[in-house]
Amino acid sequence: MDVRREIAALLGQPISDIAPLGGGCVSAVYEVRLDDGRHVVVKADDSGAGNLPVEAFMLGYLAERGLPAPAVVAASERLLVMEYVAGDSLFDAAAESHAAHLLAALHAHTAPAFGFDRDTLIGGLRQPNAPAASWLDFFAGQRLIYMATEAARAGRLPVTTRARVERLAGRVGDWLVEPVRPALIHGDVWTTNVLARGGRVAAFLDPAIYYADPEIELAFIGLFGTFGRVFYDQYHALRPIAPGFFEERRDLYNLYPLLVHVRLFGGSYVGQVERTLAAYGF
Repeated sequence: MDVRREIAALLGQPISDIAPLGGGCVSAVYEVRLDDGRHVVVKADDSGAGNLPVEAFMLGYLAERGLPAPAVVAASERLLVMEYVAGDSLFDAAAESHAAHLLAALHAHTAPAFGFDRDTLIGGLRQPNAPAASWLDFFAGQRLIYMATEAARAGRLPVTTRARVERLAGRVGDWLVEPVRPALIHGDVWTTNVLARGGRVAAFLDPAIYYADPEIELAFIGLFGTFGRVFYDQYHALRPIAPGFFEERRDLYNLYPLLVHVRLFGGSYVGQVERTLAAYGF
């Protein structure tokens, strides 16, 4: 792909400067300055997967509901052009507190069912969202079993481990309870998907949206240490976290993002999945 030429054609504007940005594990990412002075970020993907229009939709959906996200300038099958948002992925106490307020507000948005009215993406992978009345059924089938099956099909998860995931999925009700209502989640809140500046969150990037139990979002935030105690304390003050989350439910919810990482990368994530299964008796 001639990225410079395709960006100029999509925007109808010559490029004055272009430089690669880090952090794009699925698509190539560029910082671009246009001749008219605009400063944008461009994702390029010539795989034919058609993921970029889905990402553009998700960013717009979150922004319409009050979560700071880069504005989409233009999108095609091969390019996603977004406004440039200044910031970095370093969070002081003020930024963590702001993130808690933003996500608590996001989680107040609800829907008639768990899932979504279309499939979305996580890490460039299809994320099925067939609407379901039961969160436990949705999480077991469309998150745990689905992603374990995809990871096994890709040759990155042993079929015996996939069978263990299926057995655990059949018993999630031993630890989880049905939430009162579905909540809108970002779905992929980890360090490099959040930008902060001056003690405020400037933008959330790379969403993986659907309506869920918001505890799955809180669990993933802790998996890679994105935010710490300040975040959880402030979130709890706004939307109380039910007892037992950290002790019983967090690791079970994190089995899903671990399976996503197995499907994408394999390696040591398989061991983390197997240790989680063993901790729950499977």
